[in-house]
Amino acid sequence: MIRRVAALVAVVLAAGLALLIPSSAQAAGCSPRTGPAQRQVEKYLHLKVDGKASQADCVAVQRFQQRMGIRPTAGYAGPLTGSIVTRLANASYSKCGANGGIRVCVDLTHQVFWVKRNSSLAYGPAPIRTGRAGLATPAGLFRIQDKKVSTVSTIFKVKLPYWERFYADMGFHQTTTYLYDGGSPGSHGCINLLPIDARTLFKYTKYGTPVKIFGKKP
Repeated sequence: MIRRVAALVAVVLAAGLALLIPSSAQAAGCSPRTGPAQRQVEKYLHLKVDGKASQADCVAVQRFQQRMGIRPTAGYAGPLTGSIVTRLANASYSKCGANGGIRVCVDLTHQVFWVKRNSSLAYGPAPIRTGRAGLATPAGLFRIQDKKVSTVSTIFKVKLPYWERFYADMGFHQTTTYLYDGGSPGSHGCINLLPIDARTLFKYTKYGTPVKIFGKKP
């Protein structure tokens, strides 16, 4: 069952990428080069799995990188692209449970979130960044308690676009830095989202929307 869910997620994601990225952007600067994560990425994106980069592979990988905010977006299946694929493929989709409406799901272990409507995938999955050691994002069942299109943290004095509070002073918001900054130990407890995900999640939720957070950040 878990494998079927993961496979469905990959198919939905692959199909959705074509709608999110304009064709002119997909082809820009795409020169096929086989990367160390080539076979892994091909499998996840439902491409021909031969471990060799083709022009079609390059465009598909580039499209994935653009959607996931990965830099550079050259269509090269490098280590970062491979690690994001691993996180999305291995997320524990069956652990979020279900309810009679919208539910936001957060897998701390794999640093991934998605949205469910009843028992079906409504949006995502997509990568996230959660709290650092000492300021860990808590696991549990919470609800959206506050929403603001734009606000500023009174503690850290930073902008919080598409703010959605779910516990204490922690919430979802758009990251204002590169999500995959290797030097960052994590957030101050909030769940950092890519811009497209922050905007879209804001549209899905309302006051009281359940947020299921599970697992433990590595």
